[in-house]
This record gives sequence, C-alpha cells and structure tokens, in this order.
Amino acid sequence: MRLRSLLTRPYRARIELVPMIDTMVFLLVFFMIASLAMSTQKGLPVALPGAESAPKATWADRSIVITETEQGEIYLNKTPLARDELSSHLYARLKEKPKLVVVINADESIRHREVVWLMDVARKAGAVHMAIATDGDQGIGEVIEP
Repeated sequence: MRLRSLLTRPYRARIELVPMIDTMVFLLVFFMIASLAMSTQKGLPVALPGAESAPKATWADRSIVITETEQGEIYLNKTPLARDELSSHLYARLKEKPKLVVVINADESIRHREVVWLMDVARKAGAVHMAIATDGDQGIGEVIEP
C-alpha cells in the first residue's frame, strides 16, 4: 500500500474562481448600499410639514441647514446660534462656498413670518439657492378649493 502512494501523483489544489467572484460581488453591493445609507442631512430632527412631491435625496455636502425648533431655537447645521449671530455665520460659510444650498428646516408649528425671516437672512448673507425641508413620507391631506 505504501508503494502505491509513492507511484501516484499527489492531487494538485485548484483555486475556484466562481465562488470568489460571487463573494466579491456580494461585498461590492453591500458596501455600495451601506455608503448610501450613511448619507444624512445635517439638520436637527423637527416635525416637518408633509409634501407628497418632496425629493428623497439628501444634500449633506452641498448644503447648509438652518433649523428653527418649536421653541424658537435656531441652529446652523447642528450648532446653536443666537438670532443676531445667524447672518454673520451664514455669510462666512457662503463666502467659502457660494454655491451651497441653504435648506430651511423649520418645525411645522413655526409661524410663516419666521420662515420668511430665515429666508431673508439667508438671501442677505448671499444665498442664491434655497430649499424648504419637508417630510416626504407624509401627505398634506386633501386640498381645499376656495
């Protein structure tokens, strides 16, 4: 029996490519989906008003988020600011990157004049592009005809 094992060639190991390719494709898809899930908006969570046509995309690196909470607190991205400091901080950010989109992220209970004031401050600071954040998962209900 020992003689027989010496006369036969040893089995050569093979590298199977198909399972390795399957694993690499799985990892590629996993990391693509994971990287998309990590993209978030820089604003604080507030109860946003609903809009059925709201886009689902986020603008993390191309935007500045101005948030006004239900209590009237103002934040630039996630930094709390006094009302009189907002303009200067916004001006400095827009001077660095003038093409940034200013996103107004106001709680739904905030009065309309406060949102207009935020838009006015952004426009005076040099904002060219503005957007109002809405919650795309909620509809606005039925439209009332006059």
